[in-house]
Amino acid sequence: MTTATTPGHGPLTGVRVVELAGIGPGPFAAMLLADLGADVVRVDRPGGTGLAINTEYDITNRNKRSVIIDLKSPDGAARVLDLAARADILIEGNRPGVAERLGVGPEACHARNPALVYGRMTGWGQEGPLAHRAGHDIAYIALTGTLGMIGSPDEPPAVPANLVGDYAGGSLYLVVGVLAALHHARATGTGQVVDAAIVDGTSHLAAMIHGMLAAGGWQDRRGANLLDGGCPYYGTYETADGQYMAVGALEPQFYEEFVTVLGIPEHADARKDWTRWGELRAAVAARFKSRTRDDWTAVFEGSDACVAPVLSLREAPQHPHLAARGTFTDHGGITQPAPAPRFSATPTSVRGGPAQPGAHTADVARDWDLPDLLKGLDTDGPATKGPDSDGPATKGLA
Repeated sequence: MTTATTPGHGPLTGVRVVELAGIGPGPFAAMLLADLGADVVRVDRPGGTGLAINTEYDITNRNKRSVIIDLKSPDGAARVLDLAARADILIEGNRPGVAERLGVGPEACHARNPALVYGRMTGWGQEGPLAHRAGHDIAYIALTGTLGMIGSPDEPPAVPANLVGDYAGGSLYLVVGVLAALHHARATGTGQVVDAAIVDGTSHLAAMIHGMLAAGGWQDRRGANLLDGGCPYYGTYETADGQYMAVGALEPQFYEEFVTVLGIPEHADARKDWTRWGELRAAVAARFKSRTRDDWTAVFEGSDACVAPVLSLREAPQHPHLAARGTFTDHGGITQPAPAPRFSATPTSVRGGPAQPGAHTADVARDWDLPDLLKGLDTDGPATKGPDSDGPATKGLA
């Protein structure tokens, strides 16, 4: 397998980020900033965050450094504020008001560093009737209408892992927000608070769909539209070996090639005739069911029919196209997605594996000129105290 080995640190080299440890979208957002070259210092809690994964495999903590600070200790807040004073961006994911109670809210941080961009990652947002309610990704996307769009009409809505809410509607919007605010801060010297809520980001992701709905081009129910599985030439089909092929032959020329290569040219004129879509779907399903996934992959190789095999997570890195691009990389024995997107002048790379709690205290103290970080701290690893009982806002730990 070809892997990404491009040297470099990325376009955010020189940007300092403090991440108050949590789980879910906050760490992923900080990983993305770290992948882009930022110096991300993760402030871990004694005892960890409660994520049920060995920290050596937590890829969302790659390219970062970690210190351990107990925010409930007498000098815990002061140590975080010292970091904030030297940072460009701070990211936290607690429920509204928790950071303030711990002494590291926006007001306290801006008193030390007026140019700081203070990024807040929550599910419900900093205000509103549900702001203090516990929640998880699935509840946030349920409320926005996004979850209700996904799946077959005769089955419960399909759960898209936590990709749509936590990471697309949450992490990516937080990153866009803090980078936009950083641009403003560098131009004016004034920092600000970025309120990134999963309900806001996930709703925003559906902007095109809302436009289509308003125009009468989208029905407000599952499996009845062009892009939600309702269209027989935009969906997935089972093959003879129990695998699946994905079809996205939307445009006329792609559809014509699709039915030709599939071997059902008699259905070429059924594309726009929705009264024949049931007949078309049955014909497409029967054809795909007659051969294996690998057979069909070979049949459609080199065509513009917009057909691809549905691969598993373990299969994906081996696909010739992804391997040629180095879309995945091996680091520390873990196969993982390489940083994205790509930059012509400031290439990115996986510079380090998952940051182990407290492993970089001495290095950060030196590089950020914060000798007080070393006072009274166990730099060998986390203590045994449990996580902050207030818990991350996006995961509903209480």
